[in-house]
Amino acid sequence: MIPKDNPVLSNAEKKQLLILARAAIESAMEGGHPPIPEDLSPPLREEHPCFVSLHLRGKLRGCIGSLEAKEPLYRNVINNAFNAAFKDPRFPPLTDKELTQTRIEVSVLTPAREIASSDDFIVGLHGIILEADGRRAVFLPQVAPQQNWDRQTTLNHLARKAGLPEEAWRRPNARLKVFESMVFSE
Repeated sequence: MIPKDNPVLSNAEKKQLLILARAAIESAMEGGHPPIPEDLSPPLREEHPCFVSLHLRGKLRGCIGSLEAKEPLYRNVINNAFNAAFKDPRFPPLTDKELTQTRIEVSVLTPAREIASSDDFIVGLHGIILEADGRRAVFLPQVAPQQNWDRQTTLNHLARKAGLPEEAWRRPNARLKVFESMVFSE
C-alpha cells in the first residue's frame, strides 16, 4: 500500500535511490563524495522524510532517518545512508567487508500526525513516535510485525527506547504520532 502523502515512485526511481545509498557509503569508505546523477526525476527532487536501514545477515546494522522533510529525497537518502553506516551510535562504523554482505532498505515516510489515543495506532500500517518528558523515540511501521509485537508491547518497547519506563506512553503529557511509509530494499 502506498501512503497517500508519499510520492509515487517507479521501480526505476526506487532502484536509483538504492544505488545512491550504496554509492554514498562506498564513496565515504574511499574518502570521496557520491556522484549525483543529473537525470533525477521530479519525485526524487521533492522534499520527503526517509530512513535508511542497513541489514547484515538478517540483523539490523544501522538505521538513521529524518521524520521531517528538510531536503530533497535523493539528498536525504544519501545523508541517511552515510549516517546509518558510520554514525549510528548503536554500532561501530561499517567496514568494507561488511558492506559487501549488507542489504540496504529505504523507507519514505508520510508526514507524522498526532493521534488522540493509542487505539488509533495500527500495528503494521503505522510507524509510531512517542514524545514524553523531553524524550522521543520512533519505530518504523515494519518493526512491530518483524518482532511479532502487539500494540501494547510495541508502545512499551517504544517507551523503553526513549529511556522512559514501560507504560510511559499512558502519561497525560505523552504525545503519540503516527506515519506510514513506502519501504523498498535491494
